[in-house]
Amino acid sequence: MANIASARKAARQSEKRRVHNASQRSELRSAIKRVRKAIEAGDKTAAREMLRASTKVLDSIADKEIIHKNKASRHKSRLSAAIKAMA
Repeated sequence: MANIASARKAARQSEKRRVHNASQRSELRSAIKRVRKAIEAGDKTAAREMLRASTKVLDSIADKEIIHKNKASRHKSRLSAAIKAMA
């Protein structure tokens, strides 16, 4: 544990951020899983709706720099390609 007050505060802030970012990443993974589940079920309209919702989550988390913007873009691209391949 840190001895200096500023280091203790930095450790507290870091832990707070870690917990918040973990919940955000969990939300992201859940959004992606919902899209994949709709794709596996063969429901194209539901998959499109889920993609629209998960795109908002992906963009939001990328804006907060929890994940890289290119990673968010890659997820969106692959999910939309999977939906297009359903036809």
